[in-house]
Amino acid sequence: MRRTGPTNITLRTLIKELRKAANQYKAPVWDYVADILERPSRSRVAVNVSKLERVASPNDVVVVPGKLLGAGNISKKVVVAAYSFSPKAVEKVRSAGGQVMSIKDLVRVNPRGSGVRVVV
Repeated sequence: MRRTGPTNITLRTLIKELRKAANQYKAPVWDYVADILERPSRSRVAVNVSKLERVASPNDVVVVPGKLLGAGNISKKVVVAAYSFSPKAVEKVRSAGGQVMSIKDLVRVNPRGSGVRVVV
């Protein structure tokens, strides 16, 4: 059976842009994020806000190559980029003083991927 990858066109374009940024700016973090996003949907990453509270430091830039869910609490001001967000997760990150953005926006802001932590 032939491996085809994701059929979602927005996900495919995001993966293509991540690969392009990784090659152009020599940023292996974007290659790693693209690898995780290319996985089958049944093994896609889902991270709760409580895990960000445990793993991230204040003012960190965090990438979730999947969905950020709203279980738990967060008190740290972090910048979170993810493929998708639950409404509760967005509310909790913003109420803690953090910022929420898409992965595509983070690549535009920080193409070299410096200081970016990947949370799986």
